[in-house]
Amino acid sequence: MTLIEAIILGIVQGLTEFLPVSSSGHIELGSYILGVQAGDNMLFTIVVHAATALSTIVVFRKDIWAIFMDLFKFQWNAGTQFIAKIAVTLIPIGIVGVFFEEQIESFFGGKIIFVGSMLLITSLLLLFSHYVIKKNGEVTFPKALLIGIAQTLAVLPGISRSGATISTALLLGVEKEEATRFSFLMVLVPILGASFLKVIKYIKAPELAESIPGSVLTAGFIAAFLAGLLACVWMIQIVKRGKLIYFSIYCAIVGIVAIVAGLII
Repeated sequence: MTLIEAIILGIVQGLTEFLPVSSSGHIELGSYILGVQAGDNMLFTIVVHAATALSTIVVFRKDIWAIFMDLFKFQWNAGTQFIAKIAVTLIPIGIVGVFFEEQIESFFGGKIIFVGSMLLITSLLLLFSHYVIKKNGEVTFPKALLIGIAQTLAVLPGISRSGATISTALLLGVEKEEATRFSFLMVLVPILGASFLKVIKYIKAPELAESIPGSVLTAGFIAAFLAGLLACVWMIQIVKRGKLIYFSIYCAIVGIVAIVAGLII
């Protein structure tokens, strides 16, 4: 992987982690177009995911601090309830991650027709959420479980995690800003957890990762972090203004192009 390829893929990861267009799907398509196997390079994957996690922490630093302050009061308050709801969302993805890891990995590796099909599903989710009757409800425990199931579906390349979780929350009547906040904060644990597991796997079998220069890793990290900051702030404003329909159109176009390209090439 070259320095330019690392920067491009870092930007793609940072932008698409938060925008409802599927980061995994775009990384797959980007790797296919560039002719690199960034998805198979565990070390690079760990680095760019850590960068996007850091960008989330930076943007929501005040919320995270307030939640932890509530937690250490040892009371059943807003902070502890929020963490408990996040824990509920982890149940479905935890089950899938433990028992179906190999099956999930089989969907990756340049299967652009499959990626295109999943992007069309993302497009439909965003479309439905755009036309739902607006409500101002909050995230309850049952809703948290359903949002967690939506997040689990997003392990498939082409299903946007933010798109699936925010759309599901909106369809369940959650207020826009709360839906976005919950969606972005709930992903921190899966991202950090998955990165930790990949670090362990890499330490045990470093030969599984390509030899990649530190400068390339640094470039990818910085690109993903800066793009993630921009996309995270941008996405908050997009949801507030009800502009998800534009991403529905985008996902539909990219999905159709990917399917056609996969059939022709």
